[in-house]
Amino acid sequence: MSLSVEWRRLRELDWRELDIKEAGTWPWSLQVACCLLVLGVTCAAMDWYLATPKIEALDKARTEEAQLLSDYRRKAAQAARLPVIREQVADLEARLDSLLEMLPSGAEIPALIDDISRIAVEHQLSIETIRLRSPVAQEHYIERPFDIRVRGDYHRIAAFLAGVSALPRIVTQHDFSLVPVEGSDQLELALLARTYSYSPSARADGEEATP
Repeated sequence: MSLSVEWRRLRELDWRELDIKEAGTWPWSLQVACCLLVLGVTCAAMDWYLATPKIEALDKARTEEAQLLSDYRRKAAQAARLPVIREQVADLEARLDSLLEMLPSGAEIPALIDDISRIAVEHQLSIETIRLRSPVAQEHYIERPFDIRVRGDYHRIAAFLAGVSALPRIVTQHDFSLVPVEGSDQLELALLARTYSYSPSARADGEEATP
């Protein structure tokens, strides 16, 4: 069949009277065009139904792969630093133990008071008051405040304060008051001193929290 004849049939075709049931009588070019159209629609539908979900799953997998690689690199870097971190932890624990040795227990408080009294006597100070206050519980330690009131000359009081600061136990000094004593060339020192006891529950809590 020549193309000219086929072209004439297409031109003479009444498109409004086309019936799908009579597709076998259509011009062959129209049949081919319809077949190509159906094939194209079918391929597009298959692509949307089958390929699109796979593409989305692939994109998601690639994103997860990138995240997993990032996590792996981060954990690998942490693992490489693990020996150094362990050394740092051991050093911190040793420093903590040395600091804990400087904190008196409750039973050692009277001995600490005796040491402060001894320092005052050694510097020829008159002890007016050394009185313990009620302990104050904090989150990780117990604060044990006490009042100190002594009399003496300026240089001996300064030496007394230096001696208290040099004690092997931690004693902090607060709220200083230094006033002259009436009718005398001496001074009266009043201060609030604090020492601290480690709370056993704090270390227990820290050990429980350590993985």
